[in-house]
Amino acid sequence: MLDSSEVERLEVSAVNSAHVRRPLYAKRVKIFPKRTEGRFRSFKWIVMAVTLGIYYLVPWLRWDRGPYAPDQAVLVDLANRRFYFFFIEIWPQEFYFVAGLLVMAGFGLFLITSSVGRAWCGYTCPQTVWVDLFIAVERFVEGDRNARMKLDQGSWTAGKISKRVLKHTIWLLIAVATGGAWIFYFADAPTLFLDLFKGQAAAVAYITVAVLTATTYVFGGLMREQVCTYMCPWPRIQAAMLDENSLTVTYNDWRGEPRSRHAKKAAATGQQVGDCVDCNACVAVCPMGIDIRDGQQLECITCALCIDACDSVMDKVGKERGLISYATLADYNRNMALATAGGTQPISPELVYDDDKKIKPQFVHFRLRELFRPRTLIYFAAWCAVGLFIIYGLLTRDRLEVNVLHDRNPQFVRLSDGSIRNGFTVKLLNMIPEPRTVTVTLQGLKGAQMTVVGLDLPEDRAFAVEVEPDKLKTIKVYVRQPAENISEPTQNFNFVVEDKSSFETDQYTATFEAPGAGK
Repeated sequence: MLDSSEVERLEVSAVNSAHVRRPLYAKRVKIFPKRTEGRFRSFKWIVMAVTLGIYYLVPWLRWDRGPYAPDQAVLVDLANRRFYFFFIEIWPQEFYFVAGLLVMAGFGLFLITSSVGRAWCGYTCPQTVWVDLFIAVERFVEGDRNARMKLDQGSWTAGKISKRVLKHTIWLLIAVATGGAWIFYFADAPTLFLDLFKGQAAAVAYITVAVLTATTYVFGGLMREQVCTYMCPWPRIQAAMLDENSLTVTYNDWRGEPRSRHAKKAAATGQQVGDCVDCNACVAVCPMGIDIRDGQQLECITCALCIDACDSVMDKVGKERGLISYATLADYNRNMALATAGGTQPISPELVYDDDKKIKPQFVHFRLRELFRPRTLIYFAAWCAVGLFIIYGLLTRDRLEVNVLHDRNPQFVRLSDGSIRNGFTVKLLNMIPEPRTVTVTLQGLKGAQMTVVGLDLPEDRAFAVEVEPDKLKTIKVYVRQPAENISEPTQNFNFVVEDKSSFETDQYTATFEAPGAGK
């Protein structure tokens, strides 16, 4: 176990200080985050691997939909106006399913933020994930914090140039792969991949790759924390989503103050000191360049790397972990009141620790039940309700639809035998990737018969027609009603369509126009 004075003190200051705000148009000060190990860093590696794996690999997954549909598992087919997601196919008129997913994402973001603060920003935001990846590359090529700082401040030698060229080359390759992976969601990935290298892809594909390459390289490699601080609106919005029971990364100054790097010397002179040894490890690992000991700040993305750094120092000096931890404002205020005797005196370590140098049991720590409160339960209920609505809609939606347009000019024609004929455009929509034989039946309209233009079929009240897979078939239908059966100038009747093999049906109520009652 080390003495607090033996812990390495890192010479680092917060770039984004809560005490001294820099002008908005000040030149960017580079941040060189130090590598750390711990449970939160490990979790971030896992999240990064999963999210990047999903993004880069999903377009290459195959899903057999038969010979009449694409076999790419996830595909946004703009040319045919389809969205395929494994066994689900979404048509343009079903965009409300996508809207429902966006609503779920919104409620999910509200739920996460009200529960655990900016966990989205700290772990799964694309900006965070790609910045993590770019920093990992930078650390691999140039070394950890001190080595990178020394290289940055040094003269332009051959070694520095070679490292910079290698780093930026890898960054550009990652950026190109990012742009390339995106366009693979909009066309058959293997085919488009070959077309890109043959120069046969559409111009929009090359433009999209170029734009996404530039934005990924600039945002992930050059701007980094500035995107989160100045470009993203979420740091400003999140304040409205938090309350006193939301978990946030917190420096527990009720046990850390007063700080001292010489705890043994202070104890020998009767001076009381807190647990913080002022090593600045929490500042050195922060990718946003803040000092969490300054309290909650707009720039903090709650990635919790400062927790890992501080816990490792506490382990070295033989003190309890949790000097920096996830905590609620309510618990923090309660603990602060205990450590200051209700606010009547400065923070006193003797009020925090018992005789065995253990934190007194009345000091509260995070309790899981605090997450289950009305606000989060309402968000969760809304999230579930939208999800159930989407599932219900997917399970009960029709895959066979009919739509009918009445001829407007003329509305009706009187034939030589005195009967009245109306013309209709009937649209049959087959929403499955298989051909269908659909029966169209006339329901109602006494004595009426149908004739289909282009089909060699006798006049009848029903006819069968082939509809291609995933296609809309448009047919012209004439409906004729004898004069003696016409009782009103306007009569309603139904076109009923049915696929007898799957028992799917749909109907459309149309109007038959006539000059007047039969005579």
